[in-house]
Amino acid sequence: MDGKVTLIGSETLSDDWGTLTRVTLDYRRDDGTVQRLSRENYDHGNAASIVLFNPEKRTVLLVRQFRYPVLANGDAAFLLEACAGLLDGDDPETCARREAIEETGHEPRDIVHVSDVYMSPGSVQEKVSLFVGHYGEDTYRDLGGGLVEEGEELEVIEMDLDDALAACRDGRIIDGKTVVLLQHLRLAELTK
Repeated sequence: MDGKVTLIGSETLSDDWGTLTRVTLDYRRDDGTVQRLSRENYDHGNAASIVLFNPEKRTVLLVRQFRYPVLANGDAAFLLEACAGLLDGDDPETCARREAIEETGHEPRDIVHVSDVYMSPGSVQEKVSLFVGHYGEDTYRDLGGGLVEEGEELEVIEMDLDDALAACRDGRIIDGKTVVLLQHLRLAELTK
């Protein structure tokens, strides 16, 4: 794999919505010793996320949706998030645009790529491409709310950017990609 890592074996533990694999590898430490490691890797594909921003009003469009893993961890199951979805064969920008329309009902304009991030690289293979796009009255297409066939029932929430940033600090927004995108918007304002 590279000079420090040798893949010894791989076993598929589950192959349903995504693939859960256990790998055994030899890791060569800097002192020359080799340590055998076992790791699990969950792969359900890469994704894209976009926060919609109205620079004139200084507002963002987010969605509130049910997240079972959050509930399983003992937290409130409905998260405020930027739009996101799996690439499903699309390039990241096309995916971000598609998800914005499906989830918020707005077709964003002036889309800018922010970065590509791994949100949980210790066990999840997913790389998320992050974008910012603008919205306004001219970008509205329909109610949004997600796709019923994907189990989505999303509430579209418009928030003042300052309130959204405060929500990142006080725990109302705890989704990693959303925190990164909102902080990016704030930093972009500061550097103007």
